[in-house]
Amino acid sequence: MSRPNCEDFRQLFVNDTPLMDMRAPVEFAQGAFPTSVNRPLMLDSEREAVGTCYKEQGQEAALALGHELVHGDIKAERVAQWKAFCEANPNGYLYCFRGGLRSEITQQWLKEAGIEYPKIVGGYKALRRFLIDTIEQVAAQPMTLIGGNTGCGKTIMVNELGNGIDLEGAANHRGSSFGRYVTEQRTQINFENVLAVEMLKKQERGFTHFVYEDEGRIIGSANVPLALNEAMQHAKIAVVNDPVDVRIGRLIDDYVVRMQRDFVARDGEELGWINFAEYLARGMFGIRKRLGLERYEALLNVQQQAVKAMQINGSLDGHDDWLRPLLVEYYDPMYTYQLSKKADRIVFRGEYDEVKDWLVEKTK
Repeated sequence: MSRPNCEDFRQLFVNDTPLMDMRAPVEFAQGAFPTSVNRPLMLDSEREAVGTCYKEQGQEAALALGHELVHGDIKAERVAQWKAFCEANPNGYLYCFRGGLRSEITQQWLKEAGIEYPKIVGGYKALRRFLIDTIEQVAAQPMTLIGGNTGCGKTIMVNELGNGIDLEGAANHRGSSFGRYVTEQRTQINFENVLAVEMLKKQERGFTHFVYEDEGRIIGSANVPLALNEAMQHAKIAVVNDPVDVRIGRLIDDYVVRMQRDFVARDGEELGWINFAEYLARGMFGIRKRLGLERYEALLNVQQQAVKAMQINGSLDGHDDWLRPLLVEYYDPMYTYQLSKKADRIVFRGEYDEVKDWLVEKTK
């Protein structure tokens, strides 16, 4: 693949261009880009020391300290890591926070090792600004929301539609009390970065009308970007009306079968089952106040007995006994009430395939 112009940020993201992030690990952990890899010029403690020196003694003294901290075998090891990245990703770029001193030092040391490698003009800050602007720009474009009770397959449908934007996927959280995955939820910055890149890729495919799931303001611990959230408050809604049995089947596949498999894959058989049971119990605990203590304890007992039966004989039958009342008594009334406040925005209702076909036709 040819290398895009380093100032053509759209093509950098659309093409999944490899990026070498020279910032310290603590900066990278707060937020980075989907195709970036952290190969820091300085570790956290080194960066902190240099930063303090810069404030107290100026740039020249800070530079001298940086070279003192990163020299000899330490420097050789880091340059070797950079060189390996550059050789593995000849179409990539490097960046630091603003595209300044750290990028220039990295380029200089790489050049001494025989490699010319380009930097991003403006660094992380410019890339991040571009993605924030992208979200705001896409939020202003036409949109339609998919509504429906829990288990209607809204997220599945969003991902089946060419113009669907998966907010929950970008957040790595399903948005409910049971919504976490085995992997950590993305930071707010990473959520926004992944979301913006998905938007850019959809635009690149020619879409101008986008479909989102009818979400609240918060997905797990991630806030839907303000411009997007405000636009969603006025968007038309297509509502999926699937039978309870169909919805329970989806929920068992997603929250029970998949999560048990993922916990065991991560933690091993014994600990995986323990953590799976704890995950379901925590989900129930999160809504205990709304259920009422007596109902909460009864459903929790049914849930945990279902987990034991599943572990002993592989049966999933017991999970219907806590999921069905949870839907009928808690989630369905809550969403029905929320949807009643949006009644003037509902433009279509139907079962899953009917809604999907309507969206394909109406949101081209």
